[in-house]
Amino acid sequence: MMKKRNETKTMNEKPALRWLRAFILAPLSTKKASVAPLACLLLVSQASAAPFSFSTGDPDGKIATLSRPSSPGKMQTETADDFLLTNSVVINEATFTGLLPLGTALTSISNVEIEIYHVFPGDTAFPLSGNVPTRTNSPADIEIDSATRDSANGSMTFSATMVSASFTASNSVVNGINKSPAQRTNGEGEVTGEEVLITVHFNPPIALPADHYFFRPEVLLDRGDFLWLSAPRPIVAPGTPFGTDLQSWIRNDALAPDWLRIGTDITGQGPFNAAFSLSGETDADADGVADSLDQCPNTAPGAIVDAQGCSIDQIAPCSGPASGGTWKNHGQYVSSVAQAAEAFQAQGLINAEQAEEIIAQAAQSNCGAKGQTRTKHLAR
Repeated sequence: MMKKRNETKTMNEKPALRWLRAFILAPLSTKKASVAPLACLLLVSQASAAPFSFSTGDPDGKIATLSRPSSPGKMQTETADDFLLTNSVVINEATFTGLLPLGTALTSISNVEIEIYHVFPGDTAFPLSGNVPTRTNSPADIEIDSATRDSANGSMTFSATMVSASFTASNSVVNGINKSPAQRTNGEGEVTGEEVLITVHFNPPIALPADHYFFRPEVLLDRGDFLWLSAPRPIVAPGTPFGTDLQSWIRNDALAPDWLRIGTDITGQGPFNAAFSLSGETDADADGVADSLDQCPNTAPGAIVDAQGCSIDQIAPCSGPASGGTWKNHGQYVSSVAQAAEAFQAQGLINAEQAEEIIAQAAQSNCGAKGQTRTKHLAR
C-alpha cells in the first residue's frame, strides 16, 4: 500500500518545498502560510467504526490437509478456503487450527505466511491447462500481492497455542495431489497429531474491499509438516455462515497454477471447509485505514493517504483550510499543498516527481484566488 520512494533521485536534488519557493512562490509573491495542523483535522467527523469478524467454526475432525512452503526435498503445497466480505475492511488478525506431528514442540514452527486470493476467474491466465476437472469457484492462479504477509520479512507475527496433545482426523491429503484424470485418490487415511491454534497479527493490516476471497496459510516446521484441519460445511455456530460458501481447495508445485477440490475431486467426501477466523474493522471509504483511526472520512477512491487516512486534497482542500474558513489567497493554498506533498514524500507515500507535479497543479489552479470556482486540476 505504501508507494516506494523513487530511489533514482540524487542526493543533491531539491525537496519539493524548495522547488516551490524557487519556481512558484517567488513569482506569486505571496506569503507562505503553514498547512492546517493535524489537530485541526481531528475536528472532522470520523466514520462510524464497526468491528469485523469471520469464522468457519471449530475443527470437525473430518480431514487434515497439507499447507507448507517449499523447503529442501519438499515441494510447496497450499490449501485454501473462502470467505466473503460485504464491506471494505482492514484485517488485523487471523487464526487457523491444524496438526503438528506428535511430540513436536511449538517452537518448531519457524515461519508462517498468509496469502489472499481472488475467486476464479480473477488473476488467472487463459487458456486453462485442462489438468483439473474444473476451475469454477477455485482460488485464482496468483495471490493478491498487497495482501501477502510473511513472518520472515516482519509483515506479521505469530504465536501458537496447544489445544490438544492428541487429535485425530478421519482422512488426510498430503502427497496425493494429481493431475486429471488421476485426481481421485480417496485420501491418505486417518492421521493423529497435536492440535494447535496459530494466531497471526498483520503489520501492516490487510485492507480489502467487499468481495469473495480465499484465505491460504502456510506453516514451515523444523521437523515434519503442518496439516490444516477441516471445519463444518455448512458453517455452524460459533462460525459465521454465508450463503455462497464454497469448499476448500489444494495444489502443489506440480499442479500449480491449477487447484483441486479436496472433497469433490480428491476424496469423494465432504465437501469441506477449513478451520480459520479473521478479525478487524470496517473501512467505509476503502482507503486502507480503519474507521476508528481514519481522521478524514470519505476519501476519494484511489487517493493516496497517510496513516491518519487523509489525502493531500483533504489536508489542503481547494475550498479552504481543513480547520475551517477560506484561504487568505492563492499563495496560502499552494504553500499548504506543498508542505503536505513534502510530508507525503518524506513518508515514502509519493516520490519527488509526484510531489512536484502536485505542487505545479496546485499553482495552476485558482484555489484561494478571488472568485475561485474550486476547480481541481489533479486528484490526490
